[in-house]
Amino acid sequence: MTKYKSSAPYKRRNFYIDKKFQNNFMVRFWVIVALGSLFTVAVVYARAANTTTIGIMHGRIAVHSTAEYLLPLMLQTVAIELMVVSLLTIIMTLFISHKIAGPLYRLKMNLKDLGNGNLKHMHLRKEDQLKEVAISYNEAIDKLNDKIIKIKNATSLDEVKKIIDTIKSHE
Repeated sequence: MTKYKSSAPYKRRNFYIDKKFQNNFMVRFWVIVALGSLFTVAVVYARAANTTTIGIMHGRIAVHSTAEYLLPLMLQTVAIELMVVSLLTIIMTLFISHKIAGPLYRLKMNLKDLGNGNLKHMHLRKEDQLKEVAISYNEAIDKLNDKIIKIKNATSLDEVKKIIDTIKSHE
């Protein structure tokens, strides 16, 4: 098995590599966080609806359900929490999606090069995802290079035909 090399001396400076993919990734993740926050409010409200709280409001004693007292406080708290968590979620998902979108972009470029006859290896950064894909791609490139070398070193047309037949038999 070919060992994966992370010899790319570059660092990506652009975190938006595939804007559509990355934006969808971030929005979907944020929606999960927002729905979780709203679910928390709903559960607390439902659990507190059957309890009573006595409070002093504007100098008067008032008796209301605990849910009525808690709802404004919960909504304010969740709004603040959602703003903070949203910012952190966007930053985190941007970095995570960057480690996925970058390798996908690199694979796309390498496949275009392969289609043009350039059999170069795919190099990813150490932290990138899809390393197994890069390993498989590089192994395929190595095998193609081996076949090309065998064809170049063939001494007869019969040898070339045998090499081509072995390629065709794998279709």
